[in-house]
Amino acid sequence: MKRISIEVCVDSVASALAAERGGADRIELCSNLREGGITPSAGTIDVVRSRISLPVHVMIRPRSGNFCYSDDDFEIMRRDVLMAQKTGAHGVVLGILAPDRTVDLPRTSELVQLARPLSVTFHRAFDLSSDLAAAREAVISAGADRILTSGGKQTAMEARSILANLVQAAKGRITILACGGINANNAAATIRETGVKEIHVGLRRPMNGHPKRDYQRPALSLSLGVGSEGDVQCYEVREEDVRELRSRVDAA
Repeated sequence: MKRISIEVCVDSVASALAAERGGADRIELCSNLREGGITPSAGTIDVVRSRISLPVHVMIRPRSGNFCYSDDDFEIMRRDVLMAQKTGAHGVVLGILAPDRTVDLPRTSELVQLARPLSVTFHRAFDLSSDLAAAREAVISAGADRILTSGGKQTAMEARSILANLVQAAKGRITILACGGINANNAAATIRETGVKEIHVGLRRPMNGHPKRDYQRPALSLSLGVGSEGDVQCYEVREEDVRELRSRVDAA
């Protein structure tokens, strides 16, 4: 039986290394995870690729906010896909919706073709679509390899029946990559009850050795709408958390 694939979302070299040591199968590389992840710099991709042997899938998202993009946004996405190819990424992660919250099929198809031979994941823009079944068929039509989804719910556990239906309806035409609050305590149940073969996890915790009080300055914030505490708190993926998840998944 093929083992369950674990993808870990990271935003730093240190977290990428921890994910690899802990037994992850792949990483999704982003920046600005506080905003849900946007495209990392070429330098970040290059250094991560030089330090780990795992496949690296790069987030292609030009800005935070919604997934309806202007012509300029789309041109940035095109260039970032090419940048990911040049820096040796193994895949890209992207998603575009039309104003009516349907999948923007023409633009998605264009990016999928531009990205080849890289693997392509359609990200959680899928969960914000107006009709998950229609979105599934559109993403399949666009030629993507997988859909990253929590079944339209906050967590995968809440959407177990929806995820199971997505897996069954996909009929092997596309991989359903389950996400949303998956951890060592619930991964086995999520996999068992949905039938997914791949899971996506964050597992971020406040960084060791960086107490926020040492870096904080009262009444000063460098981030809009975050506050000074949000400015200075750093997070990381820890090897022991990935290792525990790997152990629990393999045992199940």
